[in-house]
Amino acid sequence: MKEKDIKEEKLNKALLKRALGYNSKEVIEEYVNGEDGVVLSKKKVTTKPVPPDTTALKILLDYMDVDLSEMTDEQLSEERKRLLEELFQNKIKEEKICKKTKNKKTQSKSVGQKKSLKKLEKTLNKGENSD
Repeated sequence: MKEKDIKEEKLNKALLKRALGYNSKEVIEEYVNGEDGVVLSKKKVTTKPVPPDTTALKILLDYMDVDLSEMTDEQLSEERKRLLEELFQNKIKEEKICKKTKNKKTQSKSVGQKKSLKKLEKTLNKGENSD
């Protein structure tokens, strides 16, 4: 594979990740002066969800090979279902990650995520019932 192709593939993956949203780990370390010199006293790792970026999504849609204007209503409906399902699965993964972490800030954010997840699930179910 050529270097140009590898760079283009990395850029596409990064753009897709940004468009769909992802989780980011943040590490905070505190050091103190001890008898042995500078020693790590506290280490805190938190997982923060990064929401999907609409600008990245727009760029992806602009450069997709598929022209959405040429799709039939049925094809658009299927694509909508597929994207909602993918978003729903990503939200479930985020919720599982939040449950694994014992950080209170992350857990309080997970309440808002649960509401968002329920709303997304209702939207997905609405789309299935309208067919």
